[in-house]
Amino acid sequence: MWAEPLAQRQACVARIADHGLDHIFFADHVSFRDGTGRDGMIQAAVIANLHPRIGIYAGVYLLALRHPVTVARQICDLSQMAPGRFVFGVGIGGEDRHEIEVCGVNPTTRGRRTDAALDVVCRLIRGEVVDHESEFYSIRQAELLPVPTPRPPIMIGGRSDAAVRRAGLHGDGWLAAWVTPKRFVEARALFDRTAQAAGRVLVPDHGLQIWVGVSDNPKTARGRVARGMEAFYKVPFSAFEKYTPYGSASQIADQLAPFVEAGCRHFNLTPCAESEPEAIAAMAEVRQRLQRVDATTTLNM
Repeated sequence: MWAEPLAQRQACVARIADHGLDHIFFADHVSFRDGTGRDGMIQAAVIANLHPRIGIYAGVYLLALRHPVTVARQICDLSQMAPGRFVFGVGIGGEDRHEIEVCGVNPTTRGRRTDAALDVVCRLIRGEVVDHESEFYSIRQAELLPVPTPRPPIMIGGRSDAAVRRAGLHGDGWLAAWVTPKRFVEARALFDRTAQAAGRVLVPDHGLQIWVGVSDNPKTARGRVARGMEAFYKVPFSAFEKYTPYGSASQIADQLAPFVEAGCRHFNLTPCAESEPEAIAAMAEVRQRLQRVDATTTLNM
């Protein structure tokens, strides 16, 4: 979509919204695998100006590669530009260590650096005057105005226990990737224990971010998502297949339904389909079908 003329980008985002989908999510990479990438904050600003209502979801932003005060300023500005529409997802990366190295960051420190940066960002967007001293940052009397209203949710992505604990300490929810429903339930419990021990009181919004293959022919659907993932990650699809739904919209919804039952309340899906309209229509149908799994709670997709 990003390489298309402005009018085509606007039309695509309008189709997504018209089909009843809630948000557009996007990755953040500086120089991934073969040097490709798109900056998450620039993508957020572009989408905010393509449509007046669609949600904007950074899934996920590599916070450790940037200074937290400047990131917090960008969050404040995006929130003022598109109030109530921006979700800030944070991850540590790791699929490509070289991407982290070329940004001047030691890959072995990315978890600790993210924790320190989250402390600063979360406090600044709450309107606090921040003093922070850590092995990575020395900050005195930092303050950013105007304070975002409403405050954008912060989602912490990852599959490890460390990521879930990070979410429990700093996030409004956990964004899972490549996990089973059983692991999702276990991680929710770890999130709750961590948040409670930290004295946090919140109603979390947990999500799942994955690729899906779309076609009424399962073999075709598998081929589409396999090609897409192998082109992006540069590893065999076999590493992802057990976590990757593919088939018709109905079959994809059936494969995702156990996550709704496990407490997942929003989904970030990357559809690989024959065409963009087919992908959008299929995701709208998946959303409708998943909503029926738990009609008492509004799902977001």
